[in-house]
Amino acid sequence: MNVVIIEDESLTAKRLESLLQKYDPTIHVLAKLPSVAEAVDWFNESHPSVELVFMDIHLEDDLGFRIFEQTSLTTPVIFTTAYDEYMIQAFKVNSIDYLLKPINYDELVAAIEKFKALKKQFGQTGSAPDIETLLNLIGKSRQTDYKDRFMITVGTKIRSIETSEIAYFFLEEKVVFLVTKDGLNLPVDYSLDKLTQLLNPRQFFRISRQFLVSLPAIQTIHTFSAGKLKLDLQPKSRQEVFVSGDRMTEFKEWLGK
Repeated sequence: MNVVIIEDESLTAKRLESLLQKYDPTIHVLAKLPSVAEAVDWFNESHPSVELVFMDIHLEDDLGFRIFEQTSLTTPVIFTTAYDEYMIQAFKVNSIDYLLKPINYDELVAAIEKFKALKKQFGQTGSAPDIETLLNLIGKSRQTDYKDRFMITVGTKIRSIETSEIAYFFLEEKVVFLVTKDGLNLPVDYSLDKLTQLLNPRQFFRISRQFLVSLPAIQTIHTFSAGKLKLDLQPKSRQEVFVSGDRMTEFKEWLGK
C-alpha cells in the first residue's frame, strides 16, 4: 500500500512511519510533507498510486483543510492531531478516521483496518462515505465515557480509587503502578497503552514509555540543552522523569489546552 504523511514535526512523521512499518512492512511512504504549500504542490502533480493519506491538521503554515480547497484530492484520509475540536469538519472531507496524538498503535491498526473494509466502497463510488456513515464507524475510536475509578486489590481488601485522586502511573520492572495524590503506590492490572485509551486525554498524557501523568501532578518543568524536558512530579517519583523526544511537541500542545 502506498501512503503519504503530511506532518510538520519530523520526529512525529518518523514515528508514524515506524508504526506503519510495524503494522505492515510492505507499506511504502511516498512522501512526508510538512506544510500545506508543499502538499498542494505535490498533489497537484500526478500521483495516481496514492491509496491513503495521513494528515496532521495543524501544519507549519496553515490548517490541513486548506489542502482540499486548493487541490482535487479524493484519496481517503486518516487525520492525526493533538486536538479534537475539528472532528466534524474532518468528516466533511475524505476522512476515514481521526486519531489523537500521541498516536496509539492499536488505534492506528483499527483505522487502517477500517480503511480496508471501506476500500471497496471507495473504489465503486470514487468518494468517501457520507458523514452519518463515518460517525457510526468512528464510535469505537472516539470514546467519550472515560474511566472514572479503579478497583484495586490491597491484601484481602478491594479499594475504589477515583480517577480524580490519581497523580500519575508509572512502569517499573514490567509492573504498572498507580500513584495517588496522597502518595500511595498501588499496582494495577493495566498496561500503560491500555490506560492511555481508558483515561481522558485532556487530563492525562503519556510522556514516555514509563510515565502517564496528570496535569496537576506536574510541579516544575526543567529545560535542558536541545530542548529536553525534565519534570518534577508531586508526589515525588522514585525515578527521574523525562518527556520523550518524539512526544515533546504533543506534550507542549497538551499543556497549552
